[in-house]
Amino acid sequence: MELSVVKQPQRSVWSAGAYAAVGSRILLTSELLCESVDLHAGERVLDVGCGSGNAALAAARRFCRVVGVDGDPDLLERARRRAEAEGLEVTFLEGEAEDLPFPDGSFEAVLSAGEDLAGRDPRHSAAELLRVCRPGGRIGMVHWAPGGYVGGLFAAIGRHLVPPGDEASVPWGGQERLRALFGPAVAIAAPRRSLLWRFPSAEHQVEFFASFHGPTVGALQALGPDRADALKAELGELARRFDVSEDDTLVLRLDYLEVVVRKPAWL
Repeated sequence: MELSVVKQPQRSVWSAGAYAAVGSRILLTSELLCESVDLHAGERVLDVGCGSGNAALAAARRFCRVVGVDGDPDLLERARRRAEAEGLEVTFLEGEAEDLPFPDGSFEAVLSAGEDLAGRDPRHSAAELLRVCRPGGRIGMVHWAPGGYVGGLFAAIGRHLVPPGDEASVPWGGQERLRALFGPAVAIAAPRRSLLWRFPSAEHQVEFFASFHGPTVGALQALGPDRADALKAELGELARRFDVSEDDTLVLRLDYLEVVVRKPAWL
């Protein structure tokens, strides 16, 4: 069923592309997230859905004791090689966001800066992040902002693949949705940020996503040639809509929420 391209398990979605090529270009969001979470040397830090290691390595650069968890062994191996190349100490384990293999309150800070949680059950994932975060700890996440480019991307894919009555979306939503997921006891800050992603042109950006961005690769593979061309044309128009360049290159504005959840000491 074509809907599975949008909603299939994360490992198969991202293996359709080459996520490291995408993730390496958004590592700035992980560095900024670590600053907003206010990591301190020696703290125990978990990176959930660590992918090729952007947030885990950023935390390790701050001399934290870091564990990265992901369901894709190939991405974990790449993360291990990156840590070794930088002389950073990080433990990488295979595991899933919905069933984290750690006792309650194991970490002072829990991070999620990739797209791994986008296809998960957000209520279950939020409960697991809270569970493994110690009382008084912090949870830091990068989520694509409602109404931004990434939401438009998945909406475009959904229009070509998802049967009427169903919907492809970015499930974590804005501040009200985050409050519903994490509950009334926590403090939540979720300022809207922008990452500028620079390409030679809109056409180049579409071909880049068609080669390396797993959900886009999977969608195009599920469509016949004519329908794939129609999706590419729509993605080109979407890129131009979020272009903030003043020349003939593309400067794609990616709006995201930099979420910091503070767990109370008594929870």
